[in-house]
Amino acid sequence: MVAKKKTYIDAIIDKLTNSIENSISGDIFDTEIILLTSKDKRHIKKEDWLFEWSKEIGKSDRQVYKLVIRDNKTIIQGLISISDFKDHIYMHLIESAKFNKGKSKIYLGVPGNLVAFACKISFDKGYEGYVGFDSKTKLIQHYQDSLGAKWFKGTRMYIDSIAAQKLIRQYFKA
Repeated sequence: MVAKKKTYIDAIIDKLTNSIENSISGDIFDTEIILLTSKDKRHIKKEDWLFEWSKEIGKSDRQVYKLVIRDNKTIIQGLISISDFKDHIYMHLIESAKFNKGKSKIYLGVPGNLVAFACKISFDKGYEGYVGFDSKTKLIQHYQDSLGAKWFKGTRMYIDSIAAQKLIRQYFKA
């Protein structure tokens, strides 16, 4: 039996915004989060992403979603891979596009938007917003401070109903 490789969330939550925000102008852009299909694999170039998203798309226990600007759905701003554990949503991977990383990033708020989406799915499925994930050790405090996540044990963290509601209100207009 092959042991599963554990993945860790290591996205920096740069800013909690409304949708995503241009880092230079401050303009806000409405976003959509859309389920990726096997047809989308050709648009995800290996050199543009840290993780191997084409493999992630093929896993039957996961769903991969893309974050796009509502008026420009061809450019992927970020990706998230999640699973439904029947009592909570689990985030396997989350990543901003290459151009949304580092000091010269184009848009702020991409990782926060994707995490808020996972929380929304959790509420929609009746799991009260609970989302679990494994964090890189050095980012545990960061996720506690930026997302309101709670430490469980080891590197496992979770977002509870209260923190999930706050994130959803930030990114999704009722």
